[in-house]
Amino acid sequence: MLLAEAGCLFLGFILCLSGGQGKPNSICALKGSSVNLPCSHQHPTARNSWYTGHWTVSKIMFSADETHVKYSMSAESNFTLTINNLTERDANFYCCIKTADTSKCQQSGIHLQVTELQVKVIPATQGQTVTLMCSSSCPLTEKPAAYIWYKNREFLYEDWSPWYQELLSSEEAVTYSCAVKGYEDLRAPEVSVDSITQTCFSVTYAKGRMCSSQQTSVDESCSITYPREIHVQRTPAEHKDHIRLTCNSSCFLTDPLISFVWYENRKPTLKEGKQIQVPRSQTDSLSCAVKGLEDVRSADVCVNGSCWSLNYVHSRICALEGSSVNISCKYSHPDYEQIQSKCWYKVKREAEQLTEDADHVEYDDSMKNQHILRLKKLKRDDSAEYRFTITAENEEVKQSDFPGVTLIVTELRVKMSPSAVVTEGQRVTLTCSTSCPLTDNTNYIWYLNSRPLTPRENQNKHLILDPVSREDAGSYSCAVKTNKDISSAPKTLTVQSITGTWTPAAAGVSAALLLLILLTVFCLISSAARGGT
Repeated sequence: MLLAEAGCLFLGFILCLSGGQGKPNSICALKGSSVNLPCSHQHPTARNSWYTGHWTVSKIMFSADETHVKYSMSAESNFTLTINNLTERDANFYCCIKTADTSKCQQSGIHLQVTELQVKVIPATQGQTVTLMCSSSCPLTEKPAAYIWYKNREFLYEDWSPWYQELLSSEEAVTYSCAVKGYEDLRAPEVSVDSITQTCFSVTYAKGRMCSSQQTSVDESCSITYPREIHVQRTPAEHKDHIRLTCNSSCFLTDPLISFVWYENRKPTLKEGKQIQVPRSQTDSLSCAVKGLEDVRSADVCVNGSCWSLNYVHSRICALEGSSVNISCKYSHPDYEQIQSKCWYKVKREAEQLTEDADHVEYDDSMKNQHILRLKKLKRDDSAEYRFTITAENEEVKQSDFPGVTLIVTELRVKMSPSAVVTEGQRVTLTCSTSCPLTDNTNYIWYLNSRPLTPRENQNKHLILDPVSREDAGSYSCAVKTNKDISSAPKTLTVQSITGTWTPAAAGVSAALLLLILLTVFCLISSAARGGT
């Protein structure tokens, strides 16, 4: 059941090294990188040793010239365990204790998770497009300084957001990859979007990790077709006291690599397969997803018509800095339950309960079984995950860690290609850039020297000047039509002519020089005329 603890206390997943009393700390690091594990013993001495394991623990042994794992039980080294060139086999529990005590290792140890970057392809809600995200299987402990994107193995751009800036249509022979700044050699495997229809999209992965375990080698490429959306269909089962649930989609899936996962109360279950049978008396909500594409999950359904369910209207939102946004959640609950409180949480490194603030945070509870969080005057710091929780009386606490709504707040920026200094006659593309893809039907306004440009055929998110002329030189900015008062910072385009550089300033100087020359000639002629008389 989707309930929070009394007082709406909710512990979100933590991105940094963290843990509660009696629970292991956690570190998530990239495969191929290095990690330093601090000794968590309260008063470590030379009698301490490092152990690893889960159900049973064993002392970590290594030779003097070991380069993969090393540590020194001295105060000078802070009793730190260093693991270089991480592999999947290094993922385990680690503890700095005096004896091989399994219970102590589980309570005070460090849970090391090793992950690889992966380019997720997620269907967009607008048109036949998809969006990309640079993701990992666990939140990286070391916060990425920036994400770097590559197109056809060439550097494309870097930005603080893990989301690719554009919505994509299918492109043959075009691959995308990403990396974390500082770890450029640990790139995600390349992906390409082969086709997109109204119901399906096909993706090719350069390596087979995203495909089924039936793949003969993880280094083989593989292609798979995913549905753009799925839903749970209910039909009678052979047994009258059961009902059959089918994970369905309008995309006809025959790919043998496709498999399904099921959730009860938004928590993963051991149930697999496109169809499952459950008792009609089932009181938990159920939903399903395609394995490997868990971001596209069906809505919660109630088998007996009355259960706790929670469905976010949008799971991802891209919004402009300075604008307002509504984050909506629809829910249901058994008729006999009385709801005590409803609240939203902002989850970053820690979970923060949001209280109403007239200038920034508003709750809208005016609609039945729907709650809206309204954020105004958005700042970049508002970029986070938002979760809705409910507290009901006479119920034990059962809180799901299922993701909520991801909000990315972006500014507008003008990018110029091939550069901000070009030669007359070149083709120049100006892009109104964002850190996440705005909706497909977003309309843009362009300004030259603070004056709106007359709309042209090749003007929207991209303004194409082909060929560029000296009259195109100047200061450019852009805005979105629905938020005209929120515009990008201006950026100057310099156009070089055969005789030199042409900018608005240069144009002014040229005009002044021309006027000076004309005045000089006029004065000389006037002087000559007076001398003649």
